[in-house]
This record gives sequence, C-alpha cells and structure tokens, in this order.
Amino acid sequence: MLKTCIFPAAGYGTRFLPATKALPKEMLPILTKPLIHYGVDEALEAGMDNMGFITGRGKRALEDYFDISYELEHQISGTKKEYLLSEIRTLINRCSFTFTRQNEMKGLGDAILKGKILVGDEAFGVVLADDLCINEEGVGVMGQMVKIFEKYRCTIVAVMEIEKDQVGNYGIISGNEVEENLIMVNSMIEKPSIEEAPSNLAIIGRYILTPDIFGILENTKAGKGGEIQLTDALLAQATNGMVLAYKFQGKRFDCGSLDGFVEATNYFYKKNV
Repeated sequence: MLKTCIFPAAGYGTRFLPATKALPKEMLPILTKPLIHYGVDEALEAGMDNMGFITGRGKRALEDYFDISYELEHQISGTKKEYLLSEIRTLINRCSFTFTRQNEMKGLGDAILKGKILVGDEAFGVVLADDLCINEEGVGVMGQMVKIFEKYRCTIVAVMEIEKDQVGNYGIISGNEVEENLIMVNSMIEKPSIEEAPSNLAIIGRYILTPDIFGILENTKAGKGGEIQLTDALLAQATNGMVLAYKFQGKRFDCGSLDGFVEATNYFYKKNV
C-alpha cells in the first residue's frame, strides 16, 4: 500500500565540516555502511521499494552509491572481497531510486514539497537519514508506523521523550492518548523555548504523510529562520483532520550531532564484534 519513501538530503551538514565540504552527511559511514544505507534498509523492510531523494549541490555521491560501479565490480570480481558488495547489490536490485533537487535551502517543508513529483497522489514515508533508528526486538520504526497507518489511514509522526532542556532543538507535540504509545496531536510547535513547549515529546526523523500535505505546504508561509516548517503544515493537518504521534519501540541515534554519531559507531561496533 505504501510504496514510496522520501529522503530529504539537501542540507549542508555544517556540524561535520570540513568532512561534509566534499562528502554528503548522509554518506558518513557507521562502520562500513553510510547513514543513507541504513535508512533505505528500514524503508525496504517496511514494504517501500520506491526510494526518492531530495538532494542539492555536492550530493552526487548519493546517486553514485545506489548505482553500479563497473570498474570496482571488475576489480574485485572473483576475489575474497566481492562479498562486501552483496548488501548494496541487493538494494540496487530490489529498489528503484529517483532524485530531484532542492535548489534553495528553505527548510524541511520545502524539501518535502519538492518530493511531490516523485510521489504523486499517494501516502508516503519520510526518513531523515541522520536519525539512525534500530529495533533489535522486532520490526523497525518505519515498519511499526506502517502497521498504524493501515489502521488509521492518516499522517503519523514518530516521537520520543526528551529532556526539557532539549526541546529547543525539536518539533514538540502534545495531545490525547488514543492507544498505548499513540497520541492524537492537538498542539505542535517547532523548536520552542522551555516555557513554550507543550510537552517533552519530540518529533524525530520518521513520518508517514498523506498526500494532502502538499497542498498545505504550498500555502504555508515561512516560519523560523525563513524556512517552510513541516511542523506548521502538520499542525494544520491536525487542526482540520487527524495526525497521530507514535512513541516508537527501539533506539534512535542523532547522527546529525558528533556525540550521536560516535555513540552509534560504538553501538554498532560492539554489536558486530
């Protein structure tokens, strides 16, 4: 039912300069796989095999990663190293990959709007690759959200509890619980002060969006930082319809920060030794 997952990947990744001067932050590796690979794995596990990327200048490495490298394939063909390409070969064979550009950095809402051409009139997933999520107990976060979507057929955002002093870094929601770990959203604010925050439930980089979000985004005015905020459009959806927030099962690493990136690297290293 859900076929397409969108990956906004046009940001500059300034917190990882100078590395991201030439390398997209989504290509930063956790062990031997880049962040974007983990995100695509999660989307595919959830049943989505049409991967759409919103990129920008200097992001060509993303396209190259999800393509065949004939010279490299030739060089390691028949050697002991050939197995190292097995995972990416599987993704290339099982998924389709399409790319479009966000020419100006005008926020996540604008990036999602650029994905309209890749999605059409269908609900779709969104994965922010620098939010690396894992659930060792079962289905991944996006797969969990797909099951909820199949029941409620509305927009769903993944949320987690954070410390109060961190609310200024996230979109924050509040609402009424309709099931265990599932909240009907009635308030949402982007990067509030501690005093403004309606709760400590923060939106993280996993969404399932219904296609009416595009029309709402087209009419959403720029908010904080002169950017089109996805949270503003989601609040409009919640006011006029229904948006659910899901407290997911699993662990999330903020790989957009140095601390989170190191934490994820150590976690996966210990898991694989």
